[in-house]
Amino acid sequence: MEEQNHPLYSIDREHIDRLLAKELPEDADIVDLARLFIRYEGFPGASDLKDDMNKTLVLWGISKDSLNSRARKIWESSYRPGMKAADIVGSGFDTEDSQNN
Repeated sequence: MEEQNHPLYSIDREHIDRLLAKELPEDADIVDLARLFIRYEGFPGASDLKDDMNKTLVLWGISKDSLNSRARKIWESSYRPGMKAADIVGSGFDTEDSQNN
């Protein structure tokens, strides 16, 4: 079977190169790699991207199942792309009130 070209290949190549350079992935990195695995699952092409995604898992020391589990937990914690960690924690309103008592 002949390999097809994915329309987002060049953008995804940049993402995967960035992920390969990460020794300790942040939440956004986990989510990015998980979504890229989903995008290319069953796609008849981009074998170099798929190989590098698997290399990234090895570099991070996690399995694909672990990646998916972590990505699910990140999404369940109200994560949205572009959010900073401080955005997830909350306003601090309730802690301020408890300190005054």
